[in-house]
Amino acid sequence: MNDIEIARAAKMRDIREIAALLKVDESQLQLYGKYKAKLPLSLIDLEAVKRNKLILVSAISPTPAGEGKTTTSIGLVQGLNRIGKQATAVLREPSLGPVFGIKGGATGGGYSQVLPMEDINLHFTGDFSAIEKAHNLLAALIDNNLQNKQLSLGIDPRTVTWKRVMDMNDRALRKVVIGLGGTTSGVPRETGFDITAASEIMAILCLCEGLSDLKQRLGNIFVGFTFDKKPVFARDLKANGAMAALLKDAIQPNLVQTLEGNPAILHGGPFANIAQGTNSVLATRMGLSLSDFVITEAGFGFDLGAEKFFDIKCQSAGLSPRAVVLVATVRALKYHGGVALSGLKAPDPQAVEKGMENLEKHLENIKQFGLPAIVAMNRFESDTQEELDVIEQRCQELGTPVVLSDIWARGGAGGEELAQVVAEVAEQSTEHFKPLYDWNWSVEDKIKAVATKIYGAKAIDYTSKARADLRKIKQLELEKLPVCIAKTQKSLSDNPKLLGRPKDFIVTVREIEIASGAGFLIPITGDIMRMPGLPSQPAAENIDIDDDGNISGLF
Repeated sequence: MNDIEIARAAKMRDIREIAALLKVDESQLQLYGKYKAKLPLSLIDLEAVKRNKLILVSAISPTPAGEGKTTTSIGLVQGLNRIGKQATAVLREPSLGPVFGIKGGATGGGYSQVLPMEDINLHFTGDFSAIEKAHNLLAALIDNNLQNKQLSLGIDPRTVTWKRVMDMNDRALRKVVIGLGGTTSGVPRETGFDITAASEIMAILCLCEGLSDLKQRLGNIFVGFTFDKKPVFARDLKANGAMAALLKDAIQPNLVQTLEGNPAILHGGPFANIAQGTNSVLATRMGLSLSDFVITEAGFGFDLGAEKFFDIKCQSAGLSPRAVVLVATVRALKYHGGVALSGLKAPDPQAVEKGMENLEKHLENIKQFGLPAIVAMNRFESDTQEELDVIEQRCQELGTPVVLSDIWARGGAGGEELAQVVAEVAEQSTEHFKPLYDWNWSVEDKIKAVATKIYGAKAIDYTSKARADLRKIKQLELEKLPVCIAKTQKSLSDNPKLLGRPKDFIVTVREIEIASGAGFLIPITGDIMRMPGLPSQPAAENIDIDDDGNISGLF
């Protein structure tokens, strides 16, 4: 059966039963039907957060199809619960853009999914919609101020970089001109649309620690400069109160369940190559308040989502993970060993061996954060025993535990061995998480630390635009913010064509954007897409609904 058939065949438990597993009374739930609920922030217990065990699931540099971090996270939670541990999955929410574009769904796969699959993949509880509306409210207030000559702040429209957002892939909206139609229709200027997952509001929601912090961060959003070079923030437009009001429900994490009836908390969904790429601080704290083990994941490879998880999210929220599960696949290792995407199903142990250098670099990176690693081999039907033996032998030489994970086909049963190893490592580990850099370092030193230590770059080059941005950051006194480097996910370098483990390359910082509301700076390397386009055959073409309301085509 495909994913949606497996999900539909599962017998879901009432969400109140799932809440009871976490010792949450139904009177505390904000119910969205029988299978979804929001959890109040009052349930967060910071002492429990420090006491319980947080495990990060990351991956080697992925193929375009991804290597199964979400599926592994869900299967691991099911495996942990099967061996008698109390575990909860804390994950991101899917974006509609990829669902209708390439993925067709993003709730795990096979017998390691979160349910209700159709609801989660589509509108869910409306969080993305609320983020979209809050973002576009600020855009409307900016243009209204440009139009209003009596109460104008004197914003120079040429300095406004705040675009609009929508949760859909639509390349035609990347660059647009607004304000046409005469003097009553606004000030004409060039702008565009980003996808909602790339919105700074999404990043803010996922880093805030409560409503008051949310409101303050929203007020800190940098809008642009006045004609006399004074900075303008969202609070100057009196925007943050109304924006926070739109997010009053979206700030609460969502409770759902895995296919085997284990708790799962889904909240937020920032991109990993333009933002921090992890679920919200509030959801992670919620999971740690209610469970002994929390399994979470960070987008793309370890060099992107995981680095930002550690250096931004963990530093910001005072989180201290116990271990990292690094997901690898035979197909990805062959890809990094020089095999074309079209040939990944053909057996090639030599290519696997060559591609192992990519995995080895990610393991080195995990050690730089002071944490133990476990390699989870996500098994596919085309994998041969000879190829798997190459990986196992090399991991043994490196002294890293490696476990064959069969969680797509077997669910929690296929994740029990991985669960045993993860639980043992997490419970016995005496190592302590340490960040890669101190936020008080200079911006250049923070960029250098990530680029040289994590990516393996030889040096950093700055364009004249990036140098000007550094001066602007200093002028705004924002130098103490962490860096959230925007980079391709396809390579450890900033060049997507350099696979495996590139060496002696130079990372070029083209510009540095300011996300002062989220609380980080965004050095841009390469060409980062914030409004994806649909492929030639979008997944949307296969999605349908029958007269009984049954959805098909999600996978």
